[in-house]
Amino acid sequence: MGGDMQPQGHVQVLIDLIDFGMSVQEAGDAPRVQHLGSQTPTGLPIAPGGGTVSVESGIPDATVEALKKKGHQVTRTAGSFGGYQAILIDPKYGNLHGGSDPRKDGCAVGY
Repeated sequence: MGGDMQPQGHVQVLIDLIDFGMSVQEAGDAPRVQHLGSQTPTGLPIAPGGGTVSVESGIPDATVEALKKKGHQVTRTAGSFGGYQAILIDPKYGNLHGGSDPRKDGCAVGY
């Protein structure tokens, strides 16, 4: 992941791992959202109305509607956001668990 999606994607993967108990692969496979229109490190101005939440196709329609009811501007995208490869170290046994995001080429390798 790079640019403005990098911190957003990292947090979403961590939430999937920690809060939802997903494996490192499941966390990479899970659909993501991206907020567009925030102030950026490059100095772009904030978008009118606070910007837009763009969602991948795997986000349920009910979730999109709930966000809209809360006042968010939501759009669906045909593409995807971010991409990562990760190695999770099991703290109890020291085993390595790899995950490779289907959004990008690559693989997780550890030894």
